[in-house]
Amino acid sequence: MPDFWINLKRISKNTPIIGPKYRKFLISPLDWGLGHATRIIPIIHYLQQLECQIWIACSGPTEKVLKESFPDIPFLKLEGYGVKYPYDKRHFGWKILSQFPRIKSAVKAEHLWLAKNQAIYQWDVVISDNRYGLFHHQLESVIITHQVNIKTGMGNWADKIVCWVNRYYIKKFDRCWIPDQRGSINLAGELSHGTIPANAIYIGPLSRFTDSNKSDAGYLLILLSGPEPQRSLLEQIISAQLLGYDGPVKIIRGLPAENAKPENTAAIEWFNHLPATALQGMIEKAALVICRSGYSTVMDLVRVQKKAILIPTPGQAEQEYLAAYLMQQGIYLSVAQSAFDLQNDLEKAAQFSSKIPWLEYDAFKEVVRKFVYGQK
Repeated sequence: MPDFWINLKRISKNTPIIGPKYRKFLISPLDWGLGHATRIIPIIHYLQQLECQIWIACSGPTEKVLKESFPDIPFLKLEGYGVKYPYDKRHFGWKILSQFPRIKSAVKAEHLWLAKNQAIYQWDVVISDNRYGLFHHQLESVIITHQVNIKTGMGNWADKIVCWVNRYYIKKFDRCWIPDQRGSINLAGELSHGTIPANAIYIGPLSRFTDSNKSDAGYLLILLSGPEPQRSLLEQIISAQLLGYDGPVKIIRGLPAENAKPENTAAIEWFNHLPATALQGMIEKAALVICRSGYSTVMDLVRVQKKAILIPTPGQAEQEYLAAYLMQQGIYLSVAQSAFDLQNDLEKAAQFSSKIPWLEYDAFKEVVRKFVYGQK
């Protein structure tokens, strides 16, 4: 046998196989809407491919959605922030600020929850999607957020104060993963670009959807989502205006925990919720989507290259900024909820030339793989 093969055999026998540095992961998304839960689905799938052990901490509708995708993963009960939203958009900012003591208490409670459970489970890593109390000195901590520069809708001084608090908490984590693309072609604009924290890195957009197989079936798809009471208010507005619409319509209400729903008609089909695969198929076949401008929804739409009308949640400055930014970029048509007119807006959408960018949705895998294996 040649010396080369003898040496190679000796090296293979004596050299230890280098495996992952981190194996045990706790993952927990915020409960403000379902977007924080859905966008971490691809990360969890990839961690499973890397043979990592995973626990998920959440509750309520968030838990129901994630259990659909991961029925075999152990779930731990961790309550959300329980933030309440106003009917009137003019009171939105003050309503949120008035709940700041409760939010701060929730952040402290989840921090204590992590300390208690870390003593039991001995995780290596905690990955938090916008939950600011989930860091601990005994394990690596990662926070996922696209809002490193927060818009409050209450002026520059309010923005500066809230951004300072936001950065204060982000710095407590070892890493901050920004689910957006670096550079001028991006989806979150100033929310994710400009001055970013020293521990932050762009990981590319995230979506639970896979590569798209377009097949237009010609129906109008309405995706309702987000916090109450605005989710229900938009449902009422659209339902009333659909009385004068002739084409086929499918409505997904964004209520995974609900059983009761309106009765189907010859033209309108109602769903409370759909699993990711079925939802992607329905979006792909839609002629047009009408939905909120939540960031996770936007990332999903761009992944499947689908035209849409965005209706930001009234008073929610992040969604209002995103909708305006994406319209300015020529990506999506945006309409205020108070000005929504189904017939007119459908005509506008037909004239709007959506320039939906092609983005790299698997970029996060390289970041996650290097992290798991302790590589720089």
